[in-house]
Amino acid sequence: MKKRMNGLLTTLTACAMVVIMMSAMPADNIMTKENDTTIINTNLLGKGIKGFKGTTPVKIYIKQDKVVKIEALPNHETPKFFDKAKTLLTEYNGKSVSKAAKMDVDGVSGATYSSKALKKNVQLGLEYYKKNN
Repeated sequence: MKKRMNGLLTTLTACAMVVIMMSAMPADNIMTKENDTTIINTNLLGKGIKGFKGTTPVKIYIKQDKVVKIEALPNHETPKFFDKAKTLLTEYNGKSVSKAAKMDVDGVSGATYSSKALKKNVQLGLEYYKKNN
């Protein structure tokens, strides 16, 4: 009987610790707000979207349902090529979220994988915004 009670207490303690640890973990931070700007971070959303050497997450800044700016987040792409690819991000600036989500921005020659990955991240982030805003 005593062994059962110890086993039960151990199990309950372990469960309590898991609950406490889970509640202490930060939120996914996919969509955050700063003043009147919504920021979509595709780190988690786009974790399966790969450029040439890895993921290419972005932050999308949206104000009054328009894309204000999109910035590339740290990644492992070759800087020489990625710097070319990320220039396509400015094409979305000033566009409504609906219009930007439908845009087919041209990729950058010489940085095809990075360009495609960036575009997919932007589309994914904008779709997330539309569904969750």
